[in-house]
Amino acid sequence: MTRTDSISFNGGGAFYTELKALVRDHVSDRRRARRAQTHMYAKTVAMIGWAAASWALLMFFASGWWQGGIFAVSLGLALAGIGFNVTHDANHGSYSKHRWLNRSLRWSLDLIGASSYVWRIKHNVVHHTYTNISGADGDIEQLPFLRLAPDQRKRWFHRFQHIYAWPLYGFFAVKWQIFGDITQLRIGHVEGTPLPWPRGRELVGFWVGKFIFLTWAIGLPLLFHPVWHVALGFLVASFVLAFVLALTFQLAHCVDGAEFTTTAAMATPERTEWARHQVETTVDFAPRNRFLAWYMGGLNFQIEHHLFSRVCHTHYPSLAPIVQEVCARHDIRYQVHHTLVGAIGAHVRWLRRMGRSAPVPMTSAFSRT
Repeated sequence: MTRTDSISFNGGGAFYTELKALVRDHVSDRRRARRAQTHMYAKTVAMIGWAAASWALLMFFASGWWQGGIFAVSLGLALAGIGFNVTHDANHGSYSKHRWLNRSLRWSLDLIGASSYVWRIKHNVVHHTYTNISGADGDIEQLPFLRLAPDQRKRWFHRFQHIYAWPLYGFFAVKWQIFGDITQLRIGHVEGTPLPWPRGRELVGFWVGKFIFLTWAIGLPLLFHPVWHVALGFLVASFVLAFVLALTFQLAHCVDGAEFTTTAAMATPERTEWARHQVETTVDFAPRNRFLAWYMGGLNFQIEHHLFSRVCHTHYPSLAPIVQEVCARHDIRYQVHHTLVGAIGAHVRWLRRMGRSAPVPMTSAFSRT
């Protein structure tokens, strides 16, 4: 038995049944759906064009350290934008109603250094099912460096994690790109959820993706620039990419107000309502910031994403009021930090709190049905 076998969710419930009906009516409007898809295609062109231009400028036009730094930062931001707006939706099957297009575009993650195969299991299956369940959600298992959940072991240096976490976030991408995916596959599971080696087309895509990434990110630049220039540019772009991606996740789940629980606390005879669990473990942030919603692929609307991950993210801003209303009717706490600064502050407070408080044996904080 794996550690997640004891967790049993109720996928229905009055709350989710009502909410799904309202959201289905909303997104099925043809004009609204057409606008959302057009917006999606335009963002894709913009993000890929931004990344290509940044790479070309860094390769052929940077004539000084400051220009190289600017172009490397721009490339990192553009790659994160591709991850938010193209890769993420495609891997969830929400980029397009055409299955072949989703399947094609999900390989964009492999081209920027991480395995789409590993991601779909680690993110789509594990994180989206066991959100903020310590011992099951791999995204909050960052020990020994970070303590993100109340029941996790506390070490003396966690007292300073609200300070050292920020540069640490920036090195996650290098881990994925160089050895993280292979290490995860060798382990064979993500916090108890099986992760077998890919086969057939997935295996070919895994290795071809790594080859193409290392070719454009390191191989080709070495033909035109000294090794230390290439290494520095690679590290800067990867740092920016990882920092932006990691921070976006942390602001949605590892903040004051988001609920946490454990596999042991969830192993009860009652069944937890899955949709309620998603709302109570997730927090939206900066919902009125149009630039963030555009750049982050709607992931500042994380509650809506977790409830409707197969809906294109361009719908999320208009879905948020619907979700809030239904939550209020069913007495479910819907949480949002209204500004980016407020969300960052909530994350700092959570890191400080986890760095100073002793581990706490947890009981499930979620309502049961």
